[in-house]
Amino acid sequence: MQAFFEHPDQWAVFRRERPVAAADEIIRWATPVMTFQRTATADVVLGGRPIRAGERVAMFYAAADRDGDLLDEPDRFDVRREPNEHLAFGGGGPHFCLGATLARAEVRIMFETIAERMPSIAPAGPPRRLRSMFVNGIKELPVRYRP
Repeated sequence: MQAFFEHPDQWAVFRRERPVAAADEIIRWATPVMTFQRTATADVVLGGRPIRAGERVAMFYAAADRDGDLLDEPDRFDVRREPNEHLAFGGGGPHFCLGATLARAEVRIMFETIAERMPSIAPAGPPRRLRSMFVNGIKELPVRYRP
């Protein structure tokens, strides 16, 4: 919701069109998981940098989901963005999130319900963010709306 408050033009598009691509863009923009760590099981070279077996490596989702090599205008919030090659669900392979379909449905249903029942929703104060190195979140977001 904070992304929509910061980009009211996109809230208007969402309310009017309900684009199918919106859930993925919301998830990409507000990346819920900030970082994931793994231990290299073999020596590899990644991006020109050697990584030795046993070394810890981390992927920062917020940075990966703003990669200009993968997305046009990655710093633009666009609920119509297609394709949307974000990594919020693990990027495929054996670590792909089994709950991805459910998460997309939950996000879509939640924002469609807000758009239907509270189209005039607006911020009533600043958000209070969660302090975490792992999870990106907002603890409190005061709002106001007319039913």
